[in-house]
Amino acid sequence: MSAIMQFLEGNFGLMVFIFTVTNLIYLGLQVKMDEVVAGLKDKKSMALIFVWSWVLGPALAYLIAWVLPLAEPFVIGLLLCSLAPITPFLPLTVDEARGDMNFAAALVPVVMVGTVILLPLLGPLMIKGVSVSAWSLAKPLLASVLLPLVIGVAVRRYAELVAIRTLPAVNVMAKLTSVIVGVWCVVVYAQEMIETAGSFALLSVMLFMVAIGWISYQFGFGLKQSQRSVISLAMITRNGGPVLIATLALPNADSRIVTLVVLVNVGGFILAPIAARIFGKQAEKNDARY
Repeated sequence: MSAIMQFLEGNFGLMVFIFTVTNLIYLGLQVKMDEVVAGLKDKKSMALIFVWSWVLGPALAYLIAWVLPLAEPFVIGLLLCSLAPITPFLPLTVDEARGDMNFAAALVPVVMVGTVILLPLLGPLMIKGVSVSAWSLAKPLLASVLLPLVIGVAVRRYAELVAIRTLPAVNVMAKLTSVIVGVWCVVVYAQEMIETAGSFALLSVMLFMVAIGWISYQFGFGLKQSQRSVISLAMITRNGGPVLIATLALPNADSRIVTLVVLVNVGGFILAPIAARIFGKQAEKNDARY
């Protein structure tokens, strides 16, 4: 058993890399540049996305870390997660919420690129006591997030037939690696997740997700309900791949940082479908009025 655990722990970083690459290529193959360009022209939406993603998110994380007596590794994990909104499975929850799919399609690649740029820049400034350069965090993110996304987008843009034909196979790979890395995380970090009981780590995750989801939905500043639901779901969920890769790039990273990141992703899997159902019912009520 110890040999199996050593293998799982020793190859955890590789599995996270494979999971992230396959999911980002799959995402890129679905991107329609016309929708992205149209989304970028919507200045109000872009401003809100920036504020919710990289101003409100870190501010909430700081507030929660100030209020709750969290151990330093959990604080670091929460702060890093606050810089990486949107899970790759966002479109599935948007469909359940009856949200604006075109808006979501434009939103996801924009936020992914923003994460690659801002996580390495803001992360070292937010984390006290950890000496790491922005470039040290950016390098693995460029290789595992931005490059696969660009490849997928390029194939979709310049070889659409190839993208359409390969999409089902890449979809299977993305789902398979997602399941594998999820099980991998649970097996490797199950004991540490259990040991977080009484540490306020789980409470901090739930508070962060519920607060940012509620605020971003309630204060849509003129956006349609179908767009506010997309932004809220994007804020509730976190992109665990880039955060885990950035964490593994930290010198002598405490394993509890990874534990917090795993808790965040588990929380997203639980809360996002619940929120999507609530938004879907709200959309039905709105439709019934007209």
